[in-house]
Amino acid sequence: MQFNAIIGQQQIKQHLIRTVNENRVSHAQLFLGPEGSGSLALAVAYAQYVNCESRLADDSCGQCASCRKYEKLIHPDLHFSYPFFAKHKEDTAATYAREWRETFLANPYLSLDHWRSQLDAENKQANINIAEAHDIIKKLSLKAFEAEYKVLIIWLPEYLDTQGNALLKLIEEPPEKTLFLLVAENQDKILNTIISRTQLVKINRLDAGNVKTYLTTHSQVDERRATEIAFISDGNIQQALRLLGEDTKDYFDLLVRWLRHCVTDQGGALIKTSEEELSKLGRENQKSFLLYAINVMRQVILLKEQVPTLVHITDDELDFVQKFERHYTTGQIGETITLFEQAHYHIERNANPKILFLDLSLQLVLIYKYQTFPTSRDSIYTDNYGM
Repeated sequence: MQFNAIIGQQQIKQHLIRTVNENRVSHAQLFLGPEGSGSLALAVAYAQYVNCESRLADDSCGQCASCRKYEKLIHPDLHFSYPFFAKHKEDTAATYAREWRETFLANPYLSLDHWRSQLDAENKQANINIAEAHDIIKKLSLKAFEAEYKVLIIWLPEYLDTQGNALLKLIEEPPEKTLFLLVAENQDKILNTIISRTQLVKINRLDAGNVKTYLTTHSQVDERRATEIAFISDGNIQQALRLLGEDTKDYFDLLVRWLRHCVTDQGGALIKTSEEELSKLGRENQKSFLLYAINVMRQVILLKEQVPTLVHITDDELDFVQKFERHYTTGQIGETITLFEQAHYHIERNANPKILFLDLSLQLVLIYKYQTFPTSRDSIYTDNYGM
């Protein structure tokens, strides 16, 4: 994969290219970025650039023998390690190499959920087991076949757990011309002993414009639809791709009705909405809905802070946000965002949706109906959107 095939992240690309051209390639690097930001794709493009036989000033050539093999992920000196769902204790990442290549080449912004969907995971937990750690040591103890560097890319080292201790000495004192690239999403879940042995490469979330460009150029989505999805996905291309099959207009209508019931403390309606609508969306749709709600609330804050040029939403959404912004404080909106983020976290961990959404609704009632804030909300109930 070449850098020019990756959307956005220009500063990171320039930094990575500069380290190679200035001969400052650190043997162990941690690419840390949120899901769907392109961190894995950047690691592969970086490895390809390092081993390119005819490097250009700003990218790999894409034509040499090394680049052609990298483009297909079949270079003998390129190795991958990633979480998998082992059926036998001796299974390693190599057991699923064919599925890995096909999945990455089809979608270099993949998430763990997307990777799981490509395998027969059943109810097994994702893991990088001890057999994989030993296989890594064995592969990297061999000399490079044809490239200058042997490269190991470990995707989601958070799943190494204590097995990662077996790799510490290898990461700290690797064989000559060996490059470790760890691609992670959550630094807090990585062994500190591994973090201390790597150089951090921080990768930021993509902006909505990048996601929109990706959708219009790679998925032939019309501009209006791409704008809506980019807004909801919050810089996550994997999330944007999943949202392509959903109608985001439904999220807007549901959010408005739900908030109407919360601010007016309609107990019966809240129970019905929580049990008959929100809880029946399905886990992935619930997560998408909460991300959408978080982003709508962020637009409210942008308006309150008087930066309307950063607000990019549809006319109906803008009408709602403008009305909502007039009647509630930044503190209330901030608390709402925190609650939505916590709910998203618990949904990911299979919380009971009926209990979760009813509890969330009641907490929103406290924020908007009963807590004391320095603003009047008397007239808000008569607005067109019921706020």
